[in-house]
Amino acid sequence: MSLVKTTRDGGLKRRRFLVGAGIAAGAGALARQLPLNVIDKAEAADPVPGAAVPTEIKRTICSHCSVGCSVDAVVANGVWVRQEAAFDSPINMGAHCAKGASVREHAFGEHRLRYPMKLVNGKYQRISWDQAINEIGDKLIQLRQQAGPDALMVIGSSKHNNEQAYLLRKWVSFWGSNNCDHQARICHSTTVAGVAQTYGYGAMTNSFNDLHHSKAVLFIGSNPAEAHPISMLHFLHAKELGAKMIVIDPRFTRTARFAHHYVRVRPGTDIPLVWGILWHIFENGWEDKDFIAARTYGMDDVRKEVAKWTPDKVSDVTGVPESAVRIAAEMLAKNRPSSVVWCMGITQHHVGTANVRALAILQLALGNIGVPGGGANIYRGHDNVQGATDVGPNGDSLPGYYGLAEGSWKHFASVWGVDYNWILSRFGSKELMEKPGITVSRWFDAVNEQNQFIDQPSNLRAVFYWGHAPNSQTRLPDMKAAMQKLDMLVVIDPYPSMTASMHGRTDGVYLLPAASQFETQGSCTASNRSIQWRERVIMPLFECKTDHEIMYLFARKLGFHEELCKNIKVVHNEPVVEDILREINRSCWTIGYTGCSPERLKLHMENKHTFNPTTMRADSGPCKGDYYGLPWPCWGTPEMKHPGTPILYDINKSVAEGGLPFRANWGVEHNGASLLAADGSTNKGSELDVGYPEFDHVFLKKLGWWNELTPAEQALAEGKNWKTDLSGGIIRVVIAHGCAPFGNARARCNVWNFPDPVPVHREPLASPRRDLVAKYPTYEDKSAFWRLPTLYKSIQAQDYSKDFPLIMTSGRLVEYEGGGEETRSNPWLAELQQNMFVEINPRDAAQIGARVGEFVWVETPIGARMKMMAMVTERVPVGLVWMPFHFGGWWMGEDLERHYPEGGAPTVRGEACNTGWTYGYDAVTMMQETKVSLCRLVRA
Repeated sequence: MSLVKTTRDGGLKRRRFLVGAGIAAGAGALARQLPLNVIDKAEAADPVPGAAVPTEIKRTICSHCSVGCSVDAVVANGVWVRQEAAFDSPINMGAHCAKGASVREHAFGEHRLRYPMKLVNGKYQRISWDQAINEIGDKLIQLRQQAGPDALMVIGSSKHNNEQAYLLRKWVSFWGSNNCDHQARICHSTTVAGVAQTYGYGAMTNSFNDLHHSKAVLFIGSNPAEAHPISMLHFLHAKELGAKMIVIDPRFTRTARFAHHYVRVRPGTDIPLVWGILWHIFENGWEDKDFIAARTYGMDDVRKEVAKWTPDKVSDVTGVPESAVRIAAEMLAKNRPSSVVWCMGITQHHVGTANVRALAILQLALGNIGVPGGGANIYRGHDNVQGATDVGPNGDSLPGYYGLAEGSWKHFASVWGVDYNWILSRFGSKELMEKPGITVSRWFDAVNEQNQFIDQPSNLRAVFYWGHAPNSQTRLPDMKAAMQKLDMLVVIDPYPSMTASMHGRTDGVYLLPAASQFETQGSCTASNRSIQWRERVIMPLFECKTDHEIMYLFARKLGFHEELCKNIKVVHNEPVVEDILREINRSCWTIGYTGCSPERLKLHMENKHTFNPTTMRADSGPCKGDYYGLPWPCWGTPEMKHPGTPILYDINKSVAEGGLPFRANWGVEHNGASLLAADGSTNKGSELDVGYPEFDHVFLKKLGWWNELTPAEQALAEGKNWKTDLSGGIIRVVIAHGCAPFGNARARCNVWNFPDPVPVHREPLASPRRDLVAKYPTYEDKSAFWRLPTLYKSIQAQDYSKDFPLIMTSGRLVEYEGGGEETRSNPWLAELQQNMFVEINPRDAAQIGARVGEFVWVETPIGARMKMMAMVTERVPVGLVWMPFHFGGWWMGEDLERHYPEGGAPTVRGEACNTGWTYGYDAVTMMQETKVSLCRLVRA
C-alpha cells in the first residue's frame, strides 16, 4: 500500500529488486566507494579476466525483527556480492519478507555514517577517531568530577549482539552507574515483568514453529502479517491443518483479513475483554480444573474479579458485542491446545503489565501452558531484543536478571575477576549502586526536572544514544528541550538516527560510525529463545568500528579497560567475541545461558538442515537430540550437552530432555497457602514427586545429594545456591535426579507485590469515556519511581475529549522497522512506502473534507502538530485514527534534511507520530503509552 506512488529510476520492479540485491548492486557499491579512498579493510583483489572468482558463503541472521531468519551472504574476495535465501533454516525455510530480502543494502547503504563527526557552529565536521575518543572521554571525566557518575545516561541497543549488550552493561557498571537501558523498555518490559511474575521467566513460552500444533490462535494487539511476516507462515500452516484464528485489534489489520473471527475493541480496554472471555469460560465450566488445582495459585481471586464483568458490562466498556466475546471464548476453549500471541498493542499502555498478566492467566485457566500448540507467545521487535534483555544494559539488573543487591554484585565481581569494593568505589554510593537507574522512556525528564525532585544527586548532563532511535520514544518536544540542555550528546550508530537532526544545537554533539551487524560476529537470541551464531560477512566499511571495539577504546581512555577485559582477549583493540560469550556462559546460570558455548552455536548454524521444522529438534547429525539454537534455559556447562528448552513449563519431558515446571521464585507459601506444585505434578523422571523449592547447598545436603559433587565442585558450591555456584555442580546433580534447579512451584494468578495483585481495569489516562473515569480510575501519583516523580491521577483528571475528540493509536508497517532510519534509507524499501500517513475513517475525513493523499494536521493535547497524508479507509472505525511509528526527519511540518550530516538524511522522511504522544507510563516498568490518546484533525 502506498498513498502517492511515484516512480523513480523507471520503477524498481521485483526482478530488479532481487537483481539489485545481488551482483549488480555489489559492483555498483564497490564502484561508488572506491573514490572515497576509505575502504581500508575490505580488500577486493583486482579481477583477472576470464578467471573464476572464488566465493564463500557466510551465514548470518536478518537484522530486523526477532523471528531469527537466516541469510546466506555470498562473499567474493572480501566483498558481499549477493544474498541468497537460507532454505536450510528451520525458522524461515528460505522465505524472507521485504526487509529480509534487502539486508545487504543495510551494510552498503549510501546514507551510512562513514567517519566520526562533530557539530561545530551548527554543521557537522569530520574528525578522527583519536580526536573523538579523547574529546568525549575528557568531557566524561570532567562531568564525573563535577557531578558524579550518575550524570551520564547510556542508551544501548537491542540490535547489539549478546556479547556487545553484555559488555555494555559491564562497561556502565565499571563507569559506576545503573543509568543504562535499551529498546525493550519501550516494547516488551511489561511482558517481561508480567510473565516472569506469573510463570517464572519473562519470555515467550513456545516457538513460532510450535504453532503447527495449535488448534486455535488468538492474536491480540499483534499484527504479524506486517510486523513478523515469516512467523505468519507457521500459523498459516496450522490454519491449513484446521486451526481457528481470532484477531482482536481496534484496526482491521492485514492479519485480521485471515481471521475466522475478528473483534474490534476500544483501545485501552483489553483487561475487561479478557475477563469477559474468562467469564464465559468459567460460566460454562470450560476451564481446566485439574491444571488449576495442581499448578496455579490464586485463581479464586481471579474468579472474583471476573465475576464483575458480566457480558453487558464488558460490551459497554469495550465496545464489543456480547456475542462476539462468547464466540472468542468458545473457539479458544473448544479448540485446544490454543495459543495466545501478543505484541505492543498489549504492552504499550500505562496498564501494560496488568494487560500481560490477564492474558497469562487466561492461558493458565485453559491449561494451555507447557503444552505443544499452547503457550503465551510474545513476538519481539528487534533482532536481539530478547538477548539484550537477557544479558544486556538493563537499569534494574545485572546480566541474567540477577538484580542489583549486594549478592548479585559479588557474584559478578567473582566472574569478572575484580574486587567488589573496587566496583563499589566507582559508584556515587552503595545506595545508588543498588538502586534501579533512569529509563530510556524518561531520560529527558531527568534533565528537565528540578533537581530536588530527582532521586539521585545530579541531573543527567550527558547522553549516549548507542544504536537507538529517539523517534521510537514519546513526548519528543520534551526530549528536544532536554537535548538542548545537555553538556554533551553522543550518537553511535551505522546510520545517523533522528537524534542527529532534531536536537536544535550548534555544538556539543558527536556522531560515531558503528559497524553494522553484518560487519561483526556473535550470537543473537530470537523471540523463541533460540540463540544463533551470526558470522562476520565483511570487515567494517569506511571508518566504522564494531560496537565492542568502541566500548574498549572508551574504557581505555577512562582507565578501566584492563578490568573490562580481564578474562577477554583483545586483538587490534577488539575484545574477542567468543571470549565474551564464554564469560556469559560462566555467569548467567539463572536463565541457562551457560550451556550455549560458541562451539555449540556454530555447530547448529552449520547443520541447520538437520533440525525438524516443527519440533525444532535435530533427529540426526552432529547436533542430534538438541533443539535448534539451544533455546534457553540450556542448563549446566557446555559439556553437559543439555539440549535446550523448546517449551517452557512442560512437565511431560524430563528436565534433562528440555522439560521444566513453574519456577519457585516467591517462597514456599503465602497467606497460609502453598506456593509449591501439588503432589504428583512433577517432571517426567523426577525423583521428587512433590513440589519443591529452589536448590542450594543446604537443600542438597538434606537430600543426601551433596556427596555427588566432586571435591572441586563442593569447594565452589559451599554456601551457594544454583544461581551463584560457579562450578555448575548443583545444577548438574539436581538434573541428574530429574529435578529443576529453580524448584517446582505454582504459577501465580495473584501477584501480591504488584500495584494490582489481580489485574483490574483502569481507564486510559487520556480517556474519551469520561463517564468511566470515576468508576475505573488510574493510580495515585508517585513521588519517586525509577528515580523520577511520575504522574497518573493528575494527568487523567484533565479532560481533553471535547477539544480532541478522536482516539489516536499507532502500529507497524511491513516495509520499515523501529525508528526506521536504516530501512527508510534503503532504496528498495523506500520505493514501497514513500509517505507518512494517518488512517482516517471516511466519516471522520468528511468532517474536515480530507481526501486520500491530501495533507492534514494531526494535533494533540501537548501542543504538537504533525503534518501527514490522509489515508481514508474503513480499516479504522469512526472516531479513531491510526499512524505508523517508523517515520522521522520532519518536525511539525518542517523537513529536517539540512540538519543531518551531508548525505546522511534518509531517503524517506516524515513526521514521527511519537512527537505528539501524551504523558503515560506503566505502573511497574515505566513502559510508555503509545496505544491510546486523543487528537484532532485539521485540513492542511
